[in-house]
Amino acid sequence: MKISSMRKKIATLGATALVAITFTTAPTVVHAAPLCDGKVPVNSCSGATSDGAPYSMMVPANFNGTVYLYSHGYRYNVDLPSAIPLIGGYKVTNTPQPGPNATVIGYLLSKGYAVMGSGFARQGWNGDSGVATDVELINTFKSQFTKTDHVIAWGESLGGFITQGLAEKLGTQLSAVAPLCMASSTVEAELTMAGDFLWGLKTFFDPSIKAGNYSAGAAGYAEAMTDLGKVFTVMGKLQAGIGKELVTGKPSWPDTTPASVAASGLGAIPSRSALLLIGLMAGLPTQSAHFDSTTGPGPANSSSYTGFALLGSPALAILENGTNAAALAILATLDVEQQSGGAIFDNSKTDYAAQVASEASTYSAALSGSTATAGMLAYLSAAPRATATPAAVIKMRSLLQWTGKISVPEVTMVGVADPITPAGNSTYLANKYADQYAAQIKANLKNHQPRGASNLISIYGLTPTHYSTFSAEGAPVVTTPAANGTNHCNFTTKQYTTVADLLAYASIHGKNLSGGKLTTAVRKMGGSTADPKFQAALPKFYSQD
Repeated sequence: MKISSMRKKIATLGATALVAITFTTAPTVVHAAPLCDGKVPVNSCSGATSDGAPYSMMVPANFNGTVYLYSHGYRYNVDLPSAIPLIGGYKVTNTPQPGPNATVIGYLLSKGYAVMGSGFARQGWNGDSGVATDVELINTFKSQFTKTDHVIAWGESLGGFITQGLAEKLGTQLSAVAPLCMASSTVEAELTMAGDFLWGLKTFFDPSIKAGNYSAGAAGYAEAMTDLGKVFTVMGKLQAGIGKELVTGKPSWPDTTPASVAASGLGAIPSRSALLLIGLMAGLPTQSAHFDSTTGPGPANSSSYTGFALLGSPALAILENGTNAAALAILATLDVEQQSGGAIFDNSKTDYAAQVASEASTYSAALSGSTATAGMLAYLSAAPRATATPAAVIKMRSLLQWTGKISVPEVTMVGVADPITPAGNSTYLANKYADQYAAQIKANLKNHQPRGASNLISIYGLTPTHYSTFSAEGAPVVTTPAANGTNHCNFTTKQYTTVADLLAYASIHGKNLSGGKLTTAVRKMGGSTADPKFQAALPKFYSQD
């Protein structure tokens, strides 16, 4: 369908480089005890744990006995050449990070709470070493500040994964925990999502993309850097092509598309439909920072408005989300392959038709109809698949996993359209805990005890119904801040501080805030829900398990 009001190419998408926030701290000193400056009103300490991980501690003069331990998210474990689009020039860093950002840290310190965090001994996927570092850091802090009564653990992304793993290891030695926008329960689940998307890009749009199974050592690093360039390039070509498709109504595929696509007849289908399909089969959200899948240019109910909302917006959301996720997908795959000793992604038995069955009818128009969808799925079914190295898979599966066991009050928070760590990870945890809680209730009632309160609050950041905006010429505007509930770990200061307050309450009272007070607190956060009946779609790895 031609959208006549769109007279310009779609503006360049803003992609979020997933680089952790860094802080300026006192020089790190490898020392058995922290080196503290003794200043007032905040005593800043630094040091390193026995594994060489630098850490930072900040303790206010009115320290109330509660410390917040923060675990930061995934940081690339290799330097990135400056020529790489969007993220080039990145340098590996292990700077300690004692909180989400300086504003939140200041909020906690003002209330008498201490904060601490490590830069970790290893960057990249480091769940096992991250937990070990955090355990030692807690003991170091308690030895230095002997009036410590409560330890609260929280973290984001991979740091959320580490936080959950730490909570399952230490149990009631912690007072409360908050794994925020946390990674899947296993690295296999996380990288299956990445692998499905990269394989789809390779198969439909550029067969020269390696998409995993990288060589060992320097050769593998070079292959991954090449893949980064190719993936960002093909995403740019898709962006331009989709813009043309929406204006002209004619298919426009990248020039790197394999000849087999045209030979199969798929060249008559818009490239946006193929991109949407691989996004759906990987489980990427169809809402992104700037595309809501409900809004178009022009008056509501006009052909330009409804046409864009139905046909263009879902694919452009996948494009934006996929571009934001691409670097992490490639570099984390390289990272874990090198740790495991071989290829770890295997889709030799994956049924992609089953993985999109629930969405195919919803997005039928954007997928160009059921016949086109069947044709694309048939093409994928016949395409060469990836196979893993069995020994590497075994080693990958030996890395840290979380099980969903909850022993102390816990708060999770994630945006419903997070493209890196899907909201379904939190739902999966809630489902796991539901079984544990049901067994607890049963045991309590059998022993003539009260049912007991739930130890879990699940908070989801919600997207607005309409947030896409357009220029006077009808082109999407992608320079505005990301919408609530989208992008990776995209939280406001109020959302962070509310979670911090909920953790403080739970630490003091030994249980979570509940009832009307919890509802009011979450409402005041803005754009969030803690409705226990809310369920996000599970990642494909879990839903097909």
